[in-house]
Amino acid sequence: MSTEIEPNQTSSRGAWMVLAAGILWGTTGTAQAFAPAGASPLAVGAVRLAVGGTALLLLALARRQLRAGGWPWRPTTLLVTTIALYQVCFFAAVARTGVAVGTVVAIGSAPMLAGLLGLLLLGERPTLRWLLATALAVAGCTLLVATGGDLHVDAIGVLLALGAGASYALYTIASRELLRLQPPDAVTAVAFFGGALLLGPLLFFVDLSWLASGRGMLVALHLGLVTTAIAYILYIRALLTVPTATAVTLALMEPLTAAALGVLLLGERLTPPAILGIVLLLAGLLILTIRTSKN
Repeated sequence: MSTEIEPNQTSSRGAWMVLAAGILWGTTGTAQAFAPAGASPLAVGAVRLAVGGTALLLLALARRQLRAGGWPWRPTTLLVTTIALYQVCFFAAVARTGVAVGTVVAIGSAPMLAGLLGLLLLGERPTLRWLLATALAVAGCTLLVATGGDLHVDAIGVLLALGAGASYALYTIASRELLRLQPPDAVTAVAFFGGALLLGPLLFFVDLSWLASGRGMLVALHLGLVTTAIAYILYIRALLTVPTATAVTLALMEPLTAAALGVLLLGERLTPPAILGIVLLLAGLLILTIRTSKN
C-alpha cells in the first residue's frame, strides 16, 4: 500500500529534531579544522564511526533495547553497508574533486534521491510543497558551498559523491523499515557499530598518532559523541514521524551551520552569492518547518 506524504503527517517535534541533528552535523568541518596535523579525512571518518558506534552500542545495551530477533537481513544489511559506504564515498569524492564539488553533489543529490527512492521503495509521494522547498534548499546549498575559488570537476569524483548521496538516502529508508520492528536506539547501534566494524581494517592503514594529543582526543570525542551518536539519536527518532524525503531535505541545515561556524570561528568571509545561498536555503527549510508547526 502506498503512503502519500502530506504535511500533517510530519510532526513539528520531528522536524525540529532533524534540524537539531543538522546543526550538530554542521560542526563536523569546524571540529576537523581544529584537529592536529596528520589527521587525514579518512582517518577522521573511521575514528568518528568507531567512537560513535561504540557509544550507541553501549547506550542500547544499557537500555536493554538490543535483541537477537526481528532483524530482517535485507534492510539490516543495507543499513550497515550504507553507513560505511557513505564515509568511503564522501571522503574519496572530496579527495578527487575537491571539497566544494564533492560536498555539493553529495549533500545536494541526497534529497532528490531520497524523494525518488522513497517513492519507488516506500510508496511515499512527494508533495508540491516538498518539491519547492527542496529546489530552494538545494539551490541555496549549491551557492553556499560552491562559490569562491576555482572548482575542479572530476567525473569519478562526482560519481563517488553521488554514491555518498545515495548511501545517505538509502540509510534513511532502511532505518524507517527497521523502525517498524526495533526501537530507535537499537537501530542506530546496529547501523553505526556495524559500519565501524566494516571500516575497522582502515584503522591499521591510517596515521592515528594525532589521537595521542589532548586536542586530537577532544576532536575525536566531539565527532564521535556529538556529531554521530547524539545527532543520529535525534535523527532516528525523527524518522518515526517524518517522511524520508522531508527528513533528508531538513538535514540541509548542516551546510548552513557549517557556513555560520566558518564565519564566526574560522574567520571565513561570505561572498554575495553565498549570502544569497543562505537566504534560499533558509527559505526552503522554513517552508517545511513552519507548515509543519501549524499542524
